[in-house]
Amino acid sequence: MADSTRAGRYISQPQGYRAFVPNPLPPAPPVAMDTPFVRLLSQADCALGRLDGAGAILPNPDFFVSMYVRQEAVLSSQIEGTQSTLEDVLAYEAGAQGADSPRDLAEVVNYVQAMNHGLARLAELPLSLRLIREIHGRLLEGVRGSDRTPGEFRRSQNWIGPAGCTLSNAAYVPPAVHDMLPALDSLEKFLHDESLPILVQAGLAHAQFETIHPFLDGNGRVGRLLIAFLLCWRGVLHRPLLYLSLYLKAHRQEYYDRLNAIRVDGDWEGWLRFFLAGVAEVADGATRTARAILDLREEHRQLVAAKARRANLAQELLDMLFRNPIVTPHAVKQGLGCAFDTANRLVNDFVAWGLLRETTGKQRNRRFRYGPFLALFPSA
Repeated sequence: MADSTRAGRYISQPQGYRAFVPNPLPPAPPVAMDTPFVRLLSQADCALGRLDGAGAILPNPDFFVSMYVRQEAVLSSQIEGTQSTLEDVLAYEAGAQGADSPRDLAEVVNYVQAMNHGLARLAELPLSLRLIREIHGRLLEGVRGSDRTPGEFRRSQNWIGPAGCTLSNAAYVPPAVHDMLPALDSLEKFLHDESLPILVQAGLAHAQFETIHPFLDGNGRVGRLLIAFLLCWRGVLHRPLLYLSLYLKAHRQEYYDRLNAIRVDGDWEGWLRFFLAGVAEVADGATRTARAILDLREEHRQLVAAKARRANLAQELLDMLFRNPIVTPHAVKQGLGCAFDTANRLVNDFVAWGLLRETTGKQRNRRFRYGPFLALFPSA
């Protein structure tokens, strides 16, 4: 039976609008873990374990992790309205972006940097409000939203709704600042509470963060990063391989509806079932991708060994393509530390073998893509 106050309640403000004030986590009454729920939780846990194991068998896990970080950056930013693609980001990193590069590309690049910064900081700093502020500062540095106090919790009221709406007709109004600050303190304490299954905790924490909406901009992206950071910090994943943005983008309306049902009906279970199904689906897909990367690398290593005149240098280029699947001859020269003519010949050899394809159609400033590898990371 629905409980409209289980997750919190709307409180009238002196200015005439109503803002939602969330109850502390965990929910009361506790999450109802009936048999179907436990089965779903078990499936998600097993899928996560398989993914962590698959990451460990890769000869160089960075091949996998770095691409997943970029894909997550693109997809999570697309949920917020950016147009940049994975190939735009890779071209930027290769120094091959052109005048036609999307203007919002810097936002996605910032997301990659914010994610990597947060993961590095977890080695020396617990998952905390301080770290969340740091990540937010990196996310909005010098891009759209940089005028909205990057790295600082908001000091004014925000709201969610279609363009042009106001506080009086917004779809959702998060807690006022004086209620937001204690809600954040309570959330930080909950992040350190190990009494619940970790995936249940991660799902609850993400939804609570989005409900609090503590920044003037960037809440969705930081909230999605929070899931991966919590799993890595608690040692459930040894590498940051689980990112839900592909699932949330594909089910965007249900995502928003499930979060809203928490606030309106106290339906934590409905949200958690949706969340756990996403974890299982995404983890299984990522495990398949890890195995496909392993197979592709072995197949192409054998091809290069059979055809290359300078096998060692050609294998180095192949490894480079797993880190940066869009390259220019100049980037190859720098990456391999060889002469430009050598780099150019190697690139031409890889084109002849069907591993690389030129994408600009120009004679100068050419750009090449490692299509077989990029095909393993669709929809970004």
